[in-house]
This record gives sequence, structure tokens and C-alpha cells, in this order.
Amino acid sequence: MFRFVKAAMNVSAGQGARQVRLSSTHSPEFHAKYGTGLMIGGIAFCVSVWGFVLTQTGITWNLSPVGKVQPKPWREVEE
Repeated sequence: MFRFVKAAMNVSAGQGARQVRLSSTHSPEFHAKYGTGLMIGGIAFCVSVWGFVLTQTGITWNLSPVGKVQPKPWREVEE
């Protein structure tokens, strides 16, 4: 964190940020190695959570008012 703050204070901030990025311990093979698995795992997690919410929680979603909204009966004007 200190290196990033030091680089951010540098006059050429773009160059300083690149220096911090290049000297980090992150390997460039990480995304090639684990990216697909992480994406599939994340998608499976989201689908399972939404599947549970939609089927097990009993939430009434009220998706469409068609057939539920009825007009009030007409009243004749009293004179």
C-alpha cells in the first residue's frame, strides 16, 4: 500500500502507477489458469441463489396487474 501511495504522489502519476503494477507479485497466468473456473463458479452460485429465492422463499412478485385490477362500479349521478 505504501508503494502505491508513494507512486501516486509522484509527479508523473501514470508512470508511477505502472511501476507499482509491474512490480506487484500478481502472475499474468492467473486469469488463464483460473478465470474460466471462477466465471463458471460465479454463474453457478448466482443461479443457485436466485433459484432458491424464486422457489423457496414464498415472495409474491406481482409481475403483472392484468386481470387483477378491476374498475369500480359506475355510480349514477343523484339529482
